[in-house]
Amino acid sequence: MFLSRWTPLLAQAGSKHGSLLAHADERDGVAGFDGRGGYAERRGVAGSVACGPSCYCVGKGLLAGVGRESVIETLRLADYAAELAYDAVLVRTPHYYRKQMRNREMLTYYQAVADRSPLPVLLYSVPSCTAYDLPIEVVAELAMHPNIVGMKDSSGNVERIAELVKVTRSAKQRTVTVTTVFAAVTSRMLSPNTEQPADGGATFVAAGQLISGATALAEAPPRPPLKTRTKEVGFQLLCGSAQTLYPSLEAGATGGVLALATFAPQACCEVYTAWAEKDPVLAAEKQERIAKAGIEIAGKMGIPGVKYALDVNGYYGGRPRMPLLPLTGDEQRVVDELMQDIRN
Repeated sequence: MFLSRWTPLLAQAGSKHGSLLAHADERDGVAGFDGRGGYAERRGVAGSVACGPSCYCVGKGLLAGVGRESVIETLRLADYAAELAYDAVLVRTPHYYRKQMRNREMLTYYQAVADRSPLPVLLYSVPSCTAYDLPIEVVAELAMHPNIVGMKDSSGNVERIAELVKVTRSAKQRTVTVTTVFAAVTSRMLSPNTEQPADGGATFVAAGQLISGATALAEAPPRPPLKTRTKEVGFQLLCGSAQTLYPSLEAGATGGVLALATFAPQACCEVYTAWAEKDPVLAAEKQERIAKAGIEIAGKMGIPGVKYALDVNGYYGGRPRMPLLPLTGDEQRVVDELMQDIRN
């Protein structure tokens, strides 16, 4: 499960990321999207990507949202994400000239990006924002590219998810590194140079410092070696709609990237855990608990709703960037009511 990272803006028009540390620590991964979307200037997009690896704990997968309208701008952000040690890039469909975006143009765009991207690529189709659904036949062809490893589909259409699973099943299997309990492991997690999270504190003093006669300085304790194994995996399809998470998993999706998980991570993970443990009754019950909040807060209210819900659940959401406006009092009361059963 991945949460969608939203950029918490301060009243002074800056951004605040520190409160996301504990937030991300509860989850399997963080999708480093630019929460301001089309409202962010190019410098702001790069700054949002830059926050990712430095803001989150070592053991979480990190996706950088780098999709731009042109191949060259997308690749510039992909290169930057690689410099910052992200694990993969999520590439939204270009859509401004969608009338001219036939299948061959979309194939060309993604193949050009995947050919040159230093990181694995995940396709991203979000028709509610782009008014464009990446065609199933295009996904089927792109799934054969060795550097395109998966897709986030935010259509909310379970039948489409099932069809995407079906047409990508023949994609070449890849051998990946996982933990002994099959949790994902990336090269960044295995790197000895990866910085420890700051919240662990400087509590470790090496024995050599104690006997050297020099001033002993405490530092973060060394990470224990990670025990790993390998696993064969195919094309990874991620659901982007909280209200259809459980049925999408049943249809063949391997996980989710959810706006709802941004402000209610525990409630979303409970759906996935119940499904993974093959408890359909509990999974259906947990799914019903999050469905309305997914529709009303993440779907209808969008960024202002998500930001207010973050505040309600003890995180930091802040104000949305104009022209989006904070929720009205009536809207806030709706969120308060919906959050009663899904607060951490």
